[in-house]
Amino acid sequence: MKNCTITLTLAGCLALFGCQSASMTGGRPGEFGCIAGTVGGAVVGGLAGATIGSGTGQLWAVGGGAVLGSAAGSALTCTR
Repeated sequence: MKNCTITLTLAGCLALFGCQSASMTGGRPGEFGCIAGTVGGAVVGGLAGATIGSGTGQLWAVGGGAVLGSAAGSALTCTR
């Protein structure tokens, strides 16, 4: 069951990445990389959190992993 959940989560994330336009008109030059890094970090952090604990603790681990992953992805890819 866990492999099915991870597979569906990854498929959903890939579907959302397909909706993102790579066009740079009207936006900052590195905006696409910033969005992709932040979302990718959240996905990886959430999946890492899903492997930890069980029950309510696992839910907190997924949320914390997603938050920390998005912060790390944003810090690595977004230039200001």
